[in-house]
Amino acid sequence: MHSMKSHSEAPRGMPCDMKPTSGRTARLCAATVTIALAMAATESQASTNADTKQMQHTNTNASSANTLDIRQQAIIPIAAHAATGNISALNTALNQGLEAGLTLSDAKEVLVQVYAYAGFPRSLNALGELMRVVDARKQRGVQDAPGSGPKQPIPKGEALLEAGTANQTKLSGAPVKGPLFDFAPAIDEYLKTHLFGDIFARDNLDWQSREIATVSMLSAMAGVESQLQSHMRISMNTGLNRDQLQQLAHVLAARVDADAGRRATQALEKVPQSK
Repeated sequence: MHSMKSHSEAPRGMPCDMKPTSGRTARLCAATVTIALAMAATESQASTNADTKQMQHTNTNASSANTLDIRQQAIIPIAAHAATGNISALNTALNQGLEAGLTLSDAKEVLVQVYAYAGFPRSLNALGELMRVVDARKQRGVQDAPGSGPKQPIPKGEALLEAGTANQTKLSGAPVKGPLFDFAPAIDEYLKTHLFGDIFARDNLDWQSREIATVSMLSAMAGVESQLQSHMRISMNTGLNRDQLQQLAHVLAARVDADAGRRATQALEKVPQSK
């Protein structure tokens, strides 16, 4: 008479292929089956995890053209809080920004740029807070990436004015002229040499990041709506799109305050849809 096979027959090559002759052999058989099943489950879960990670990576790449990345989002509250002098909130934003991948150079560039929109006192206070944040992180054993300085030397004298004028024209989409600059030519020169020359010539922070910082600063301050609207258009000239700028407004509302988010949204709405 033929013996019947068990429905739970173990894989070939396992001790369970052998006819159990003792309790010890039976226990070894059961343990081997358990291990084999656990290994199979682990391999299946690893495969699932790998597939999930690949899907997440694909989805991130697919949406990146219309969204700000984590690093860009981190610039928003840093610039806004620095411009308004909210040092306690800036402390939190700086820590979050460094964790999100900003280098020390990135943070310094944003805070130096604050002087052009909110004045030297706000810029100096913000840089002082960055120093304290970095020192505190070092004491906790955190070593932040230093980043780098400008790759190209900053022009001097007449060359700086020429470079600044060229940068301003490229960012604005046309030469910038008007009665105000005829009335006060000194401010025209300062804009071209200091802002669009000294600052925007520093290539260790890209123009999109600088405009994200600028729009965030201006949105956080009341009474500068015309400049904010101008920089919404300039932001688009750097390649930022309407969806990304709307996301910027949402980040302002969530991480700075509702008024800042509202100002950004209203300024963006005034930019022609053709942009």
